[in-house]
Amino acid sequence: MNARNVPDTIPISALNTLEYCPRRFYYQFVQSDMVINEFVLEGTLLHRRVNQAGTQTVGQDVMQTTRLYLFSEELRLSGFTDVIEEQRGLLIPVEYKHGQQGEWLNDALQLCAQALCLEERLPGKPPIPYGYIFYAGSRRRVQVDFSAELRAKTRAAIELAFQVAALEKPPLPLEPPLTARCPNCSLVSLCLPDEVKLLRSRKEKALANTLPD
Repeated sequence: MNARNVPDTIPISALNTLEYCPRRFYYQFVQSDMVINEFVLEGTLLHRRVNQAGTQTVGQDVMQTTRLYLFSEELRLSGFTDVIEEQRGLLIPVEYKHGQQGEWLNDALQLCAQALCLEERLPGKPPIPYGYIFYAGSRRRVQVDFSAELRAKTRAAIELAFQVAALEKPPLPLEPPLTARCPNCSLVSLCLPDEVKLLRSRKEKALANTLPD
């Protein structure tokens, strides 16, 4: 595919979308296409309740800062955190999600990217060991360890995000088994993965029939 101008920065939250589906990332981030369904609306309302900027004490030696702006010059990322907890000098990012914990890495990658941004602003400090994701659907707070493997996958996702953002047209739809993600996607009516695959299959067959034996 031909390349377009590469953006200066990528939103941290867009990495979640990219890991879920690069095609969806392209529609939302590059083309600014958004379809509101019940899942998107629930997530928006949850973050509206959470993201009131401020700092408060929530327990012994625990401070919470909400809606903190992060920026990484090295990674070229920017965005807001839901919550940063400070425990005895250790900063712990906390992300709120409206549903339940899924099978994919997209939420963990987004949280890890927040940690990488925080670490860049705190040179000389030890690496942030973990963060939390609070799933409102199950009322569970899940610890995410920022392992070397997760950090490497997060950096690879950031690199891929800039590559996809530079494309002139959306990437192809997901292939099995990742197509299990498609039915719950808010952009399925815009993406039309089954229709796109059918048209591509017909074009390939038509081309094959025109080639000499």
